Amino acid sequence: MKNRTLIAALLALAIGIPAAAGAPQPSDATSSRHEVRRDRRDLRHDRRDTRSDRRDVRQDVRERRQDVRSGDTTAARAETRDIRQDRRDLRGDRRDRRSDRRDIRRDRRDVHRDRHDTTSTSPKP
Repeated sequence: MKNRTLIAALLALAIGIPAAAGAPQPSDATSSRHEVRRDRRDLRHDRRDTRSDRRDVRQDVRERRQDVRSGDTTAARAETRDIRQDRRDLRGDRRDRRSDRRDIRRDRRDVHRDRHDTTSTSPKP
């Protein structure tokens, strides 16, 4: 694939067509929209992680309660460690979600500003 790209670039130079002009470049608005979509996707994944960690905490609490009732203190301690780890994961997911929401708000604001920007880089006729 790299050889084909190299050959195409050399052929374009030989003919006199600049290679950069032949390849479509994404506009700033398009890349900004994609960035917002990526941040939303990250937020969805963080929500999913949070849900699964909450479910794990509830399950571990049930198992610990059952271990304490049956007198298995070693297993109860292990479940307590699992609960602590899952709660740590929950805090990390909460931080990630907060950061992703902040990124989404900033990106939306930037896209909105760019769309309504009165200073234009293109010359007016």
